[in-house]
Amino acid sequence: MRLCREVASRLVYEYFLVVEKVQTHGLIRIHARDEKIDALLREEQGEGVAYTRHFNQSEDFFLKLAEPLEVPSFSIHHDIRRSDPSPQYLITLRELVGRLKRLIPDILRDVQYLFDPAEVLRPAFFRLFRLNDQLYLFHLKIDLVFRPQQHEVITRGTNDTTPVYRTDQLIIDANVIPLRGLEGAEHNPTVLFVEELISETWIGETGRGYFVQGIWIDSDLTKFFTKLMIPRGKRLYPYFPFNSKFRTVCLAPLDLEAGARRRAIPFLHRARDFLKPHLEIIQQVLREKEFSEELPLFQELKERVPPEMEKFWEPLSMKVYLNEEDMKEFQVVLQE
Repeated sequence: MRLCREVASRLVYEYFLVVEKVQTHGLIRIHARDEKIDALLREEQGEGVAYTRHFNQSEDFFLKLAEPLEVPSFSIHHDIRRSDPSPQYLITLRELVGRLKRLIPDILRDVQYLFDPAEVLRPAFFRLFRLNDQLYLFHLKIDLVFRPQQHEVITRGTNDTTPVYRTDQLIIDANVIPLRGLEGAEHNPTVLFVEELISETWIGETGRGYFVQGIWIDSDLTKFFTKLMIPRGKRLYPYFPFNSKFRTVCLAPLDLEAGARRRAIPFLHRARDFLKPHLEIIQQVLREKEFSEELPLFQELKERVPPEMEKFWEPLSMKVYLNEEDMKEFQVVLQE
């Protein structure tokens, strides 16, 4: 039993070591491409279905679709050392992308497929933008992990495959990420180099034995960036527009349609330029103290934020409600 625990612990450690290495060493590899999926993404579709934007109690962002999506069965297992997806995985994913393209065509417009061997149940899509001499990556992941309370089983899964299920909730993780360069052509890159504006965010550990947990300041950095840029007293929880991921300052857009994400680039560009000279001192302060709006550094920088950057967020609010399972959720409300 002890040996099994040690082996399991080692496997978990190696998995997160690989994922952490990809995310913290400043590069995103564009693994095996699939021309058939990219061809599906280029196809013109109708308007799609209506949807609203929400966050669940776990702070996941999701689209509530007017028409449910049927998610086919995927193989659960993939060796993360293999950079190529299996033929069956691609066949199944093409089927899913075809359905998604019909439901949310504008969100999947002008993007390409990106295979991530560490997260086969979260297929990724991307688009590069250039503003002056600065490159930005729009990076979108769709979460296909089965959730019993949210999804309706059509065909049961096995130890090796996920169930076929139906859902009207599409969990999405989207970020705009500043880059410092790439390998390959802009229309066909092989490696993307993140502009790492943030240094090491790990500051220690807590707990003992199997319950040891790392302590990072990414959460406090995210709160600092977001509270700095939105109007005083504005409550957008659980939405944090600016976040600390990939060792840089990212923007998490709520409007994912092709035109809207292009308009988000100049906004992140301005925020990045504002924050960049102060990032080192912000990190130094947060390594010593938890984030608070009362921090002298925060108060000082807040006075310098251009009013138009705060004004951008004024029409946005969150409506709190209970879902069918009496769980708290938040609907994104955007006043015209």
